Parts: sequence; structure tokens; C-alpha cells
Amino acid sequence: MLCVDEKSQIQALDRTQPGLPLEKGCAATMTHDYKLHGTTTLFASLDVKSGQVIGECLPRHRAKEFLKFLRRIGRTVPKSRDIHLVLDNYATQKTPEVRAWLEKHPRFRLHFTPTSAS
Repeated sequence: MLCVDEKSQIQALDRTQPGLPLEKGCAATMTHDYKLHGTTTLFASLDVKSGQVIGECLPRHRAKEFLKFLRRIGRTVPKSRDIHLVLDNYATQKTPEVRAWLEKHPRFRLHFTPTSAS
């Protein structure tokens, strides 16, 4: 079974001001606001049996990128194995383009977490 996190967004952040100097017995401080220096989307899967991770960062999260990632999984996992994907209910994997691809690749089986589950 592959557990897939297909939409983790990674943000490059920097605080707007440096924290106060550290003093013995006091925790570090930082401002609540930050500057955003860009984002990327991490597509990742974990084979829970072997521990193998398949992952890549892509600049966007659309059906096009999700299909690219599914194809990569398909090339990596032996043809004799079914692929069970545990996904959240994000709309990308429910597009007509993705559904059509999945119909042509029956070894991919999708299982969705409940709505609003973490």
C-alpha cells in the first residue's frame, strides 16, 4: 500500500525581523509575521511495506502534475503489484482527466480519507 501526500505545499519563509538576543532561562523569540519567498508542491508516496519513498517537488498542483506523479509511481512499482493510494479529498484527483486515466489503469485503487480529516 502506498500512502500518498499529493499536495503538501512547502513555503520558503523568512521572519520580517530577527528574534531578540537569547538570555539564560528565556525561550527564543520571533515575530508573528513573515515574508514569503515562494512555494513548491511536494508529491510523495510511501510504500509501507518496504519503506521506499517516491517523491518530487513541482511548482504547481493541478491534474497535470498529479498525473505526472501517478505515472512515476506506475513506472517505479512492479507491474505485478496493485497500487492502493490513500488520498485526502482534494479536488485535483477527482477531475475528469484524472478519472479517465485511472479507468485505463485499474491497478491504481484510490481510498479517500474522510472530509476534514487530518
